[in-house]
Amino acid sequence: MVRCVSVPPDEGRRPVLMSIRMRAMRYATAKALPTPATGERHDWHTVRTLFPYIWRYRGRVLFALACLIAAKVANVGVPLVFKKMVDYLTLPAGAPALTPAQSALVVPIVLLAAYGALRFATSMFTELREIIFTRVTQQAVRNISLQVFRHLHALSLRFHLERQTGGLTRDIERGTRSIGSLISYTIYSILPTLVEISLVLGILLAQYERTFALITLSTLVCYIGFTVAVTNWRTHLRRAANELDSQANSRAIDSLLNYETVKYFNNEDYEARRYDQQLQKWEAAQVRSQVSLSFLNMGQAGIIAAGVTLMMWRATAGVINGTMTVGDIVLVNALLIQLYIPLNFLGVLYREIRQSLTDIERMFALLQQHREIQDAPDAIPLVAGPCEVRFERVQFGYDKKRQILFDVDFAIPAGGTVAVVGHSGSGKSTLSRLLFRFYDVQGGAVKVNGIDIRRLTQASLRAAIGIVPQDTVLFNDTIYYNIRYGRPDASRDEVIAAARAAQIHDFIESLPDKYETRVGERGLKLSGGEKQRVAIARALLKNPPILIFDEATSALDSKTEKAIQAQLDQVAVGRTTLVIAHRLSTVMNADEILVLDAGRIVERGTHRELLEREGAYAQMWALQLQEQEAEEERAAA
Repeated sequence: MVRCVSVPPDEGRRPVLMSIRMRAMRYATAKALPTPATGERHDWHTVRTLFPYIWRYRGRVLFALACLIAAKVANVGVPLVFKKMVDYLTLPAGAPALTPAQSALVVPIVLLAAYGALRFATSMFTELREIIFTRVTQQAVRNISLQVFRHLHALSLRFHLERQTGGLTRDIERGTRSIGSLISYTIYSILPTLVEISLVLGILLAQYERTFALITLSTLVCYIGFTVAVTNWRTHLRRAANELDSQANSRAIDSLLNYETVKYFNNEDYEARRYDQQLQKWEAAQVRSQVSLSFLNMGQAGIIAAGVTLMMWRATAGVINGTMTVGDIVLVNALLIQLYIPLNFLGVLYREIRQSLTDIERMFALLQQHREIQDAPDAIPLVAGPCEVRFERVQFGYDKKRQILFDVDFAIPAGGTVAVVGHSGSGKSTLSRLLFRFYDVQGGAVKVNGIDIRRLTQASLRAAIGIVPQDTVLFNDTIYYNIRYGRPDASRDEVIAAARAAQIHDFIESLPDKYETRVGERGLKLSGGEKQRVAIARALLKNPPILIFDEATSALDSKTEKAIQAQLDQVAVGRTTLVIAHRLSTVMNADEILVLDAGRIVERGTHRELLEREGAYAQMWALQLQEQEAEEERAAA
């Protein structure tokens, strides 16, 4: 969390509602999936989607409902027993006071026992309901969270590049929390309240004149109607405050993720001012939201006060007229008190349920995201063994308005090595993304062993490919974990062997915690060269038939580069290898070198052949030789 948010007092300022208030004030996301642009809500659709996850445990659900009803029956029975006790103890006017012994005789022991038993039964059945139902709630949250997690990994790279990571995690976090909140509000608050209201109205109709039930019902209708109307009015204020909160949160996270860049340009004050601008807008929105909340609180309190006053007026009149006893007025008052608390909860719950439904709808919307890249119905697994890779007249563009590759056509024979060189932005790294099938080509085909990769299962295709990417990102875990990630079932000896092959074992052994050294967020505790060597070890541990080196030695010094390059050349023997490089010295031994310029292959051949042609490759080679000589002269100086 970037900052703490002060939560305004809720309806009636009741301490019992603190947990609900804290759940309600969650951060929204700047890139959260919105509800439809028309503002249309799909609450019932969301509930129908959620229901199967709950009904899977129908036995527990039904038992919990039975406990709920039993708890409310016991709770309503307490005032009835208390009325009987009061009536037994009420003496006629002028009668002498009873001694304690006489009081014990007047009040039957059975009433005292019933009073205590009902008090205990209320708590017992309530706790039993929660014990039974808690597994239902947690299992539902777990199953849905896992399903969303798997689905997000199945979505295309384009989806994740266009989304803010913070916003995505917020959608999942808020959605999963809201599932628990919605179930809790419904099972622990709404249903018990409805049961209790029904029981109270039934008692009032059965034992007293209809006026009592009519006043109670009218108070309920007015209270609920007022709450719904004002809450709907307040919704846009809450949404505006949440959106501004989200923007401030995203701005802060973006600044912290780019901590080094902020420091490079000495822009701490600039970032603080930008953050404060958003906080000022959020502050103003929160004030408006609090004012509207206070209006809601006062209106609800006025309706409740009016209803209670009318009920006590009728009860007092009944006692004076002799149609009601003191026990009756105690009963009516107790029932009103018991009904007052659920009424207060209803005011809070309506808003929170709507917010929970919105959060859940956003999370379920992630499940509805179209999988741009998915296996064909008749997809087949790639057979293990040597692999030939072929790009056949491939056309591709990340955006329809801007094409990246034009008629790219080449083949990498099984066990062969093809290198692709060119200036930045020429489309070199796009080739590896297409081979991994992060995107589908828009023209032509990419084939492995003569099979279009769109006809292969993604899992088998990617299992056959290992890559050392240009930008290495590591998990915030140990070095051992990051290397072993290439093959999670590998033994420790295999991990160490891969580290030796990547020329990083000696460095790891020099660290105080050796292989258990944590690399930090995104591997920031390691240098660029160290991170890249970890990535090389990870790819070697995977031991795939196809290898991709995407600028694999770009962050290494010349000495380390030569050592690793020799090792990579040895590792590539017998494997189909695609080398994407900027330094031409790393591709001299490739079976074929492709020169890519603006998405087109402009030259191809071996290193010697391309130098003899004196074309684009020869110019690049001459330029890099000049740069290398200049570096050597500076080093000597």
